[in-house]
Amino acid sequence: MNAVFETLKGFSFEPFFLSFKLALTASVILFFIALPLSWYLSQTKSKFKPFLEALTALPIVLPPSVLGFYILYGLGQHSPVGAFFRDIFDIRLVFNFTGLVIASCFYSFPFMVQPLQSGFESLNKNLLEASYISGKSKMKTVFKVALPNIKPSLITALIITFAHTVGEFGVVLMVGGSIPHETRTASVAIFEFVETSDYLGAHIYSLIMIAISFTVLLLVYVFNHKQKQIKLPQ
Repeated sequence: MNAVFETLKGFSFEPFFLSFKLALTASVILFFIALPLSWYLSQTKSKFKPFLEALTALPIVLPPSVLGFYILYGLGQHSPVGAFFRDIFDIRLVFNFTGLVIASCFYSFPFMVQPLQSGFESLNKNLLEASYISGKSKMKTVFKVALPNIKPSLITALIITFAHTVGEFGVVLMVGGSIPHETRTASVAIFEFVETSDYLGAHIYSLIMIAISFTVLLLVYVFNHKQKQIKLPQ
């Protein structure tokens, strides 16, 4: 019992807050980056489409250590990109929160693109043609016609991207390390508990992560189920 009280006494929500902040920031950035690409992939008949789709989905199959290594190598202070930002703007792109955001955007990119692309592809083409005939530009068509009609896909993309970023470990650890108040996310904290054989602390943090992940998935399925029920009478 003493061990339980000691663990609870040292418990901190800060790693979870940092994980949520990271996930929210990455999800918002990814939405605006993935939206034009998703739209393009859903509409194009280019022979390069399979290549672009494979490139977009690459982070799903790549080991996080491989992706993390190349992000670290490409953004480190000795790389051309890292040196440029260090010398011109006095900004480091690794081992800080900025590095975590960049790494998370790479790692979670396909989880935003693929649901949006599927949603756009399922749209009734007559809706789009009617929008163009009425004089709306492509941008207005996307925001005022397409997106309102793919709400389940949009919500799925945002929530799955958020949840995936919250739970990421390998890429986050390689690019950000474990710096308290800056890069020590919940998943990194669990790893450190296991490393120090503090299994009670690992259990507590892990159970919270399981509860969060389940809740997020439940919200997605409940929302999509309700959307299907709304469409049934039509």
